[in-house]
Amino acid sequence: MDRYMKRAEELRAASDRHYNCAQAVLIPFAEAQGIDTETAYKTAANFGSGMKMGSVCGAITGGLMALGLFGIEDAKDVNRFCRKMREGHDGLMNCSDLLKRNAELGGDKKQHCDGMVYDAVRAVTEILAEKGM
Repeated sequence: MDRYMKRAEELRAASDRHYNCAQAVLIPFAEAQGIDTETAYKTAANFGSGMKMGSVCGAITGGLMALGLFGIEDAKDVNRFCRKMREGHDGLMNCSDLLKRNAELGGDKKQHCDGMVYDAVRAVTEILAEKGM
């Protein structure tokens, strides 16, 4: 297991502090770029729960922020990341839609959100590896 995934799993399992989906995706990559945990935590604070209004999933926005930290901002790469995130999630990207679909399927919310975080970390890691980072 790579270090990014291991750290994301630690954050999602933490019982002393809640890390929303955006924070759990961003922090491992931010730390690797020399950004302290607290700064990354605060940066992503308002992106959980789909920007706190059910919009784009926090795992997705966290992944986009992580890519940006590594200078990856080309539309082709950003679209590839988003496409990877839509795959396996009925093409959905909004938190409210993803949670609704998960509930319809009888899924557990925490497991679903953890899965979104891990999917985002994998997608970012794959893109970074392809770029030799």
